[in-house]
Amino acid sequence: MTQQDYKFEGWLGKDKSSAEGNMVWGEFPKVKPFEETDVDIQITHCGICGSDLHTLRSGWGPTPYPCCVGHEIVGKAVRVGKKVEKGIKVGDRVGVGAQNSSCLKPDCEECSAGLENHCQHAVNTFADQYPDGSYSYGGYADYHRCPSHFVMKIPDAIPSEAAAPLLCGGITLYSPLKNNGCGPGKKVGIIGVGGLGHFGVMFAKALGADKVVGISRRHDKKEDVLKMGADEYIATDDDKDWASHHARSLDLIVCTVSSPKMPLMDYLQLLRVKGTFIQVGAPEDKLPDMTAFAFIAKGVKFGGSMIGPPWQIEEMLKFVAEKNIKPWIQTYDMKDANKAIVDMDAGKARYRISLVNKKHL
Repeated sequence: MTQQDYKFEGWLGKDKSSAEGNMVWGEFPKVKPFEETDVDIQITHCGICGSDLHTLRSGWGPTPYPCCVGHEIVGKAVRVGKKVEKGIKVGDRVGVGAQNSSCLKPDCEECSAGLENHCQHAVNTFADQYPDGSYSYGGYADYHRCPSHFVMKIPDAIPSEAAAPLLCGGITLYSPLKNNGCGPGKKVGIIGVGGLGHFGVMFAKALGADKVVGISRRHDKKEDVLKMGADEYIATDDDKDWASHHARSLDLIVCTVSSPKMPLMDYLQLLRVKGTFIQVGAPEDKLPDMTAFAFIAKGVKFGGSMIGPPWQIEEMLKFVAEKNIKPWIQTYDMKDANKAIVDMDAGKARYRISLVNKKHL
């Protein structure tokens, strides 16, 4: 297949109202020119992430419309440059997560340390600009172009509809858990058991944590979360005095909540002495106010985490395959992407949505 055999088309958001189910199908105007380090992917599946909605409505800042969102992409490699990495060949099943590029220069402190996701010159998979002025377009589409360093081979054991959400949602939880010592001897809490948090519960259990606690607002998810592997469940709206009752019970907390109204000071009560709180949810405005004594009194750490570098995504995919982890996935036809994002925004996902591009199956 040559470049002339296909067009880069997808669901375009043209203004803030696109987040309300008003994306329109169209051709991408400024696609990155193909280089010999690139891979073109014929998209079969794309996960829906909260980032898609934030971007469509310019929630994190002005979006360069028209944009095509979707950064959990799985499909078939149909064009492979002569200088690609990782032995990727035409016909391979591959995926791309939330990052498309970084500088990869030897003198870049982040890239040379395997921290490409923190490179100052990183390019996001959608709504971002390459140094040459072209734009990145995401996976609610037929085709995607990506530098091969950020393209992953998908293990045979993982179905495509499950592999796609792992590439952003999965690594967003795997990385902070792995980087902060989740495993035997640790008691771990996951705040916000939705599309992100459900990965956290399953990963923490599979990593061997002594205890895994799912934390959400209401009791309606309790049965599901226990089935995912949690040992305990806290409903912050329904359980009276939950913060004091569970005080000093957790070594590590990963918080996926993106609300300025979350009870952050109460969450911090749950940490044991020298515990660690990692924030991965990103509110569109700000985090709730905190006092210094929430940290000083117990010597706890407050940190953040953002996706993960390519090597760690590959490590996670191997881990999921070996442990036979089964994310909870719903599928929608790619042609129904507008309905899917509306349902996602309404909290109907249980617990992650993958769009299926049926014409490419």
